[in-house]
This record gives sequence, C-alpha cells and structure tokens, in this order.
Amino acid sequence: MNKCNYMNTSVQEPPLDYSFRSIHVTQDLLSEEPRTGLRPLRHSKSGKPMTQSLWLNNNVLNDLRDFNHVVSQLLEHPENLAWIDLSFNDLTCIDPILTTFFNLSVLYLHGNSIQHLGEVNKLAVLPRLRSLTLHGNPIEEEKGYREYPKCPTMECQIYDSVPDCPWELRQVGHLG
Repeated sequence: MNKCNYMNTSVQEPPLDYSFRSIHVTQDLLSEEPRTGLRPLRHSKSGKPMTQSLWLNNNVLNDLRDFNHVVSQLLEHPENLAWIDLSFNDLTCIDPILTTFFNLSVLYLHGNSIQHLGEVNKLAVLPRLRSLTLHGNPIEEEKGYREYPKCPTMECQIYDSVPDCPWELRQVGHLG
C-alpha cells in the first residue's frame, strides 16, 4: 500500500460488515455476502464499496493469509482502510500484513488468542493508529501489559477502549 495515496473520504461511511458469518479463511469473504446495515454502502462505478471500515469480528479466522489480495478485491480504495475489526476470532499473532495499511487508525484485536506482548511492536510503523484493543487475549496476563503500548514509536491515544493520555482523560472527566 502506498503511504501517499490517502484519499480524504469519510470514515462515517458504513462499514463493510462480515461479522458473525463463521468465516474461517479470508478467501471466504469473496463468496460471502456482507451484512446490511441501516445505511447503504456507496459503491464506485466498478461496483466496489467506498468505505474505510472492514468488520470481520466474531468469526473463526486463525490467520490473515491472502488478506491484502482479498481486501483489494473487496474495496475500491483499500489503501484508505482506516478501521479493521478483527475482534473475537482465533488469531494467535498480529499478522505483519496489517502494517501495510498506513491509514489504519482503529484496530480491534480483542478476544483473540494473541500470546506474546512483543507482537504489539509490529504496529509501531502505523503512523495514524489511534485506537487499539487487545484485552481478552492471553497477553493480558503478561506483566506490563497495560503500559506496554505507551512507547514513543506508537501514537495510540485509546488502548483497550480506555483513553491513554491526559488530554483525553480530561475530556472524559477523569482529570482536573
């Protein structure tokens, strides 16, 4: 994915939603119908959705093999993908393929089987990542789990759905 091709389309578009579809492998997305929401998805002239959000939560994915290829077939502008929800799957690691989506700002990985805290380091290359969830993974039991992402290379402001910096804590009323 090219860092420079960011198109300022609205993240307010409805997501391409494949949640609760019992998807085992990413290739299944090509034959599965996405869920429909209250608002219809806008489509390009080629027929691909014009969204920046992909929801794959509550499935049975255990790896992200062919993820880039599948996403490029599903979305008109995969390089604009800003929100990926992979929560409640069977992922055991953070696949490096996720780091190719340079405009990713929200990544939900909670409720998986991620075992090693060091996996989080892979995400340090994502310049726009602002919200990351990892709770409900075995790494939650590791010492230093809550403090781990607070390193200079990561810009996360919300971690496990909890504000992570003083400015945001003031906004939600936890600091004076």
